[in-house]
Amino acid sequence: MDKRFFNLFNLTEDQAIALLKTPAEQLDSPTDRYVAASHLIKYPTERSINALIEAVQNRSTELYERITGRKALESLGRLQAAKALPLIRACLGDEDCYTVENAVWAIGEIGTEDTDILAEIAQLLDKKGQSYRIIIQTLAKLNYQPAVSRINKFVAVDDESIVSAAISAICRLTGDYSQIQGVVSFLQHESVNARRACIQDLIDAQYYDAIPQIARCPVSLVFRLRGIRLLADSGIATGKISSAFVEPYLEQVIRDHPNDLDLVHEYDQKPSLDFVISELYHTDFGRCYLGSKTLLELYPEEAPEALFKTWEQEAHNDYGAHYHVVKLLGWLKHAPAYDLLVEALQNTMPQFQKSRAGAAIALGNIGDERAIPLLKESANSQIVDLQYASSLALKQLGVSC
Repeated sequence: MDKRFFNLFNLTEDQAIALLKTPAEQLDSPTDRYVAASHLIKYPTERSINALIEAVQNRSTELYERITGRKALESLGRLQAAKALPLIRACLGDEDCYTVENAVWAIGEIGTEDTDILAEIAQLLDKKGQSYRIIIQTLAKLNYQPAVSRINKFVAVDDESIVSAAISAICRLTGDYSQIQGVVSFLQHESVNARRACIQDLIDAQYYDAIPQIARCPVSLVFRLRGIRLLADSGIATGKISSAFVEPYLEQVIRDHPNDLDLVHEYDQKPSLDFVISELYHTDFGRCYLGSKTLLELYPEEAPEALFKTWEQEAHNDYGAHYHVVKLLGWLKHAPAYDLLVEALQNTMPQFQKSRAGAAIALGNIGDERAIPLLKESANSQIVDLQYASSLALKQLGVSC
């Protein structure tokens, strides 16, 4: 688990527990108890677990209290607090669907072979207004085969993320993978949520043959890298695939050029330079990659100036656009961008971590040998994608690691 974000609030265990026990009217902010419940996943102790259990037992109807209870359920799941299982099970009947969702998820994290609990979770699929995707995923994770008939009815619903989870779950529970291409096809869906969701479902189904398609899926490389790594870890450990099979796709994703993606969007006419620059800020990275590809193909001369301008105005503080500007300046081989790229390479703020690997690749692309010692340093990083990207950049500069 990536723990780089855990310390943002700098709470000790005692402080977090004290916040959870503080009456709402005495809090500085109504969200303080939620923060405390979230923060206690750092502390896998009996004291933390008991404090979280107490937070779940608070059945107040006040909004922030309910939100805190939901987060406490999630934290109990992350802590795999088996002693809380009876209490978590009791939440399966809650009138709040989000509380039910977190309870189901927590049970999946803790694990159980109690068929009564599993049957109760399966019955939620017959109840309106539930988070069916989480329920289906949990039933598959806990290998509850009697749920197949209930899950099967979700293969034809209107929500792509639920359809994807249902197909994946049926494959896992029955061993029949004849419908798995239905999940793979969502890698090219117009909806970014469908694309992201199906990567998780392919991981869950341990469908190793999807690695090449995942590498080409137009979502953030964070989702693609995670999918490929988890499938690789499982497949290599079981002898189903080899590291030699996986390596080219990992490198392809780390380099992350839009020409190596199967884009799902297109423009019906030539877009203006300003419009294409604005696409780099889109929450759907599929549109960002289309914008990047268009800049490289249609505006290679004008792009550097426009990229520096948008960097100064906003991209320097927008983690998505930050990444795309960094990569583009490298592909354009724009030598004056050296200082900007070095700054990005050395930026340790959590939200800009993928830009560090992007900057390493970009420095390799512009070919400035001043970057060699910096890249050697980052090649020793504990962050795997930064390490990998720096090694690739050094090879591009003619230096062996």
